[in-house]
Amino acid sequence: MESLEVNGKTVEEAVDKALEQLDLSREQVEIEVVKKGKGGFLGLGAEEARVRVTPFSPQPVQIQESEVEDESSEFTQVAQEALGNILSLMGLTATVELQTPLQEDNGIATSADPVVLNIKGDDLGVLIGRHGQTLASLQHIVRLIASHRVGTSAPLNVDVGDYTQRRSQSLGGLAHRLAERAASTGQSITLEPMSANERRIIHLALVDHPNVTTRSIGDDELRKVVVIPKAKVSSHS
Repeated sequence: MESLEVNGKTVEEAVDKALEQLDLSREQVEIEVVKKGKGGFLGLGAEEARVRVTPFSPQPVQIQESEVEDESSEFTQVAQEALGNILSLMGLTATVELQTPLQEDNGIATSADPVVLNIKGDDLGVLIGRHGQTLASLQHIVRLIASHRVGTSAPLNVDVGDYTQRRSQSLGGLAHRLAERAASTGQSITLEPMSANERRIIHLALVDHPNVTTRSIGDDELRKVVVIPKAKVSSHS
């Protein structure tokens, strides 16, 4: 993932904003102070701090026969069986397709590429829920079952008819439409509460936008993203 440069009134504020946009912790990034900033006098001559935050690249994982058979493959198999049983108990007719991450020619994959269990069938909206909340819970349950039975864990996502990919594209489009509206009207726009992953999609979609910036507000399940015109931010500096 590329570096992200963010401004803030202080270095700490800039770092916090960058971590929020990336949805990462301090332990997962390298932080470089580009400009310390200064307070100025009575607001005159003040300069914002600027930091460059670079996520650590995932360490390459060599795919070895024994490791696949003993750990990752077993975890995935148990997870697939568990998911199939849950669907049967719910009375749903569906199939679970296993989608493994593509490997490079040298046989090396990265730990950032999870296996996806994609559920295919008709009338599966009940598995998705509002903004994917039910799907996220289902994924969590399947991971817990597999981890408990195998005694280890591995990167795994559960999807329904490629919903996650389509939702990501939809949110990206929404972000840009709201950005143009906020920039043209000069008014901030607050989105409805979203999960951390969906907020991250909005933040990243607008991270390089020339006319707006984003910020998260609220607590827990009520946390939401605000799209703010940069002209408005400057006027309050």
